[in-house]
Amino acid sequence: MSRICVFCGSAQGRSPRYRDTAEHVGRTLAERGIGLVYGGGNVGLMGAVADAAVRAGGEAIGVIPRRLAEREVAHDGLTQLHVVETMHERKALMTELSDAFLTLPGGFGTLDELFEAITWRQLGFHDKPCGLLDVDGYFDGLLAFIDRAVDDGFVRPGDRSRLVRGDDAGAVIDELLSSGHV
Repeated sequence: MSRICVFCGSAQGRSPRYRDTAEHVGRTLAERGIGLVYGGGNVGLMGAVADAAVRAGGEAIGVIPRRLAEREVAHDGLTQLHVVETMHERKALMTELSDAFLTLPGGFGTLDELFEAITWRQLGFHDKPCGLLDVDGYFDGLLAFIDRAVDDGFVRPGDRSRLVRGDDAGAVIDELLSSGHV
């Protein structure tokens, strides 16, 4: 089974569209027979995407640091839950278990995971596609910043062009799938 790692917020965000989109992603992955790998929480968008995948009969694998699991945020209804010691181990295991990465709205942790996946790809530690699901223009400012980094010579245009972006979950998943790695 192919698996897509979803990075997203541990909060709901203010717009109900964020949660609706997370649920749609979870259902879509399950309906397509694609496993979900994610941060293992039962809160925010993380909980929404996992709950939707499980309700739709899909595989949902969580990876959570022990410290967060002990705060009672670990999801107890998953196909598998891996409890690791550090955030570094979490990201490494999520990368190992996944064939692609899809980022939904979130905060610093979500962005950290996204940029680590992009950086590891740029450095050749993996060759897995990375995508942004841009709900209501959430990533517009970030993409403008990345384009500025390209313009100023800090990011190679080829690396920027490999970051998939779209506002339709099915289309972004299709593009990740068509990359030949999933």
